[in-house]
Amino acid sequence: MLRARSHWPVVAALIGSCLASLVLLWHVWRQPSGYERVATYWTWALVPDAYAGESGTQSVDSRIDVPPGTATPADSARLAGSSPRARDFAVDITLRLDALTGIMLAMVTFVSLLVAIYSIGYMHGDRGYWRFFTYIALFVFSMTMLVSVSNFVLLFVFWEAVGVCSYLLIGFWYEKPAAAAAGMKAFLVNRVGDFGFMLGVFLIWTTYGTLNYHDTPAPVRDTVAASAAPVGGGEAAEIVPGVLGSQRIATGAYVGGGTGLAICLLLLLGACGKSAQFPLHVWLPDAMEGPTPVSALIHAATMVTAGVYMVARCTPLFTASPDGQLVVAAIGTFTALLAALIALTQFDLKRVLAYSTISQLGYMFLGLGTGTLAGISAGMFHLVTHAFFKALLFLGAGSVMHAMGNVIDMRQFGGLRRVMPRTFWTFLIGCLALSGIAPLSGFWSKDAILASVHARVEVLEHELVRRQGAAEPDADPAHGSAGAVELSADQLGRGAWAYRLMYITALITAFLTSVYTFRMLYLTFFGAQRIPAEAGGRAHESPGLMVWPLLILAGCAAVAGMVLDQSYWNGTHPFAALLAGTPSLTGAVASTEALGAFHIDIAAVSLLVAVAGVACASWLYLGDRRTVHRLRAVMDLEGWAPAGGRANLLRLAQRPGVRGWNQWMERMRLGWLMHLLVELVLLLALILSVPLLLCRFMSPYRLSYGKFFLDELYWGLVVQPLRGIAWLCSVLDDFFVDGIVNALGRLPAHLGTILRSTQTGLVQFYALAMILGGLMLLVLVDQQLVSRVGAWLAAIMAGCGAW
Repeated sequence: MLRARSHWPVVAALIGSCLASLVLLWHVWRQPSGYERVATYWTWALVPDAYAGESGTQSVDSRIDVPPGTATPADSARLAGSSPRARDFAVDITLRLDALTGIMLAMVTFVSLLVAIYSIGYMHGDRGYWRFFTYIALFVFSMTMLVSVSNFVLLFVFWEAVGVCSYLLIGFWYEKPAAAAAGMKAFLVNRVGDFGFMLGVFLIWTTYGTLNYHDTPAPVRDTVAASAAPVGGGEAAEIVPGVLGSQRIATGAYVGGGTGLAICLLLLLGACGKSAQFPLHVWLPDAMEGPTPVSALIHAATMVTAGVYMVARCTPLFTASPDGQLVVAAIGTFTALLAALIALTQFDLKRVLAYSTISQLGYMFLGLGTGTLAGISAGMFHLVTHAFFKALLFLGAGSVMHAMGNVIDMRQFGGLRRVMPRTFWTFLIGCLALSGIAPLSGFWSKDAILASVHARVEVLEHELVRRQGAAEPDADPAHGSAGAVELSADQLGRGAWAYRLMYITALITAFLTSVYTFRMLYLTFFGAQRIPAEAGGRAHESPGLMVWPLLILAGCAAVAGMVLDQSYWNGTHPFAALLAGTPSLTGAVASTEALGAFHIDIAAVSLLVAVAGVACASWLYLGDRRTVHRLRAVMDLEGWAPAGGRANLLRLAQRPGVRGWNQWMERMRLGWLMHLLVELVLLLALILSVPLLLCRFMSPYRLSYGKFFLDELYWGLVVQPLRGIAWLCSVLDDFFVDGIVNALGRLPAHLGTILRSTQTGLVQFYALAMILGGLMLLVLVDQQLVSRVGAWLAAIMAGCGAW
């Protein structure tokens, strides 16, 4: 009975945390830009004098602060100066509150609360009901702490805690081999990214001498600094600038070059693991083996958003490395396109949504990779809107599964809009938002990302033309070239064409997104009504506990974009204005691009592309399905195989027009020429058989349906070699290491056997042993006595010989 009510404490805690998060967000909203509140509770670990490199600190009165943006070159020089003082390594339990933390807390707790309420109905009757809500509580706690801490060590701790909770939830039905394997796969793939993240944290420590985000006062140990104590009783202290602290941001004292790029790439590797970006994206589709509410929680509110949050939080580090920013944008763009291509051919409803999540996360990384305030705010804006409509779509898919007897293959059901009307209408809203159809939320956030990329291209090209001394082109006054002044000519040129290519790729991905989204909608809810046998021959709408979260999320997905982005009618962008108040975004990045401009041309192009995708999907899946089969045959290169060449030519020869031409050639006694041409074509097909066979088995359709065979590639290039190494290590351990250890263990027994043979029981033997032992003692104790005894014996022997 108590286990059936185990959801009550979890839901109550989520309600309280959601209300508290909304209050905190409202408090941050009312504060001036750059507001942050840091509270240290206790010191978890302390290593005295752990850092003895260049401290990069300044001895100032602990009460004096340098406001952001007011530092002088002298301040920067002092901050980046090299006073070789020892510094403690301390890990403090410190929480922070700023705009970015407030936004993430509100989003995580609100969506998690709705998912938990939905789970009451979805997981009802499951024998692991109490265990499920325990894991959910741990998962949400870990995510809220991850976005609230103010230290890279604690960030890594809760980063790992989120990974452990995801392992437990993905493999929740561990009795199913597929679920257990999916949980292990997610855990191991994330360990690859986490190893890079850990190395990045180590490199941050060795470079900056601290792992705190914020500035911290440290006690001064030397007498010189102590003599500089301020008059009037103020305590002199050494201000240790945090990695993301206001003093370091104000002076821009960040390391660039190879070290800065290495930090960015290592942090990005960790983000790619958590946020399922190429090449570490392969775990997320398999995570669909877990319960559907878990999928909604992972894809919308927790885990996958952790990587995006971390990159946004570390914006100053990435700003110091333009090449690192370019890599972030490039990986995001490539991942978005790759996942969209795969989603086009999948038939598992949840896997289509999984690849959709990977693609949309790629959009977020693209926005963050622009390195501009508009791009970063657009990426985080898309994270919030995506949380609403992706949670809606996953919970809608769970509603379909609940009605279909846990069947998720879209080929086995259809026409459900008549039997599940509330699920259908909420799912439709989610599809419209995902496709970027105005005025739903996805349109505003995706348009903001595309506009930021397009503006980045204009900024780079504008600065490149200016340096070449040519006439300056017309530029948007809201996007100056301040963000490009520090770049070299090579970086400007490389970045301009790279971001332009990314912009075009993002538009193509937007078209594909609309196609696979409405393909999913039409296959599930349109066409002839089909209900699988697992559903008992009848379908039903989900209960109220599952429908109400759908309705609330549908409302958020519909209006959140218009509420948070009002630039289309009054020129304000409340979300971006709030996010811009984050201390990490008040430094050099704040001067790169203005906010609040609504780009009607970019919005029109984005909307046109999305509508074209919807129209294409409607033409293919609402009309004659034979068109889909013909298109699939074309994309599968059917008929291009050399083995079918003669048969295809014979079929072609039977067509009316071609048959008439053949008869005319026969009457003109030129039939031999036609046969010769056919044989020449077949000979050419034979010569090209190898590439044609390769194309046949690696056709565009097969590549997409087979997920570009990346799992198989990793299996052959990574898993199998590692298994071979593991086998070799096992053999060495069994026969070499264990052999030595076992030999040492058996040695006393063998020595005992040998010594036991000397115990004969004969008195003469014992007397002889005593004499020999005494002689050995004499040899060891007195070498001179031994030599004299030897001389006596030699003399005796000589005398005996003479006698």
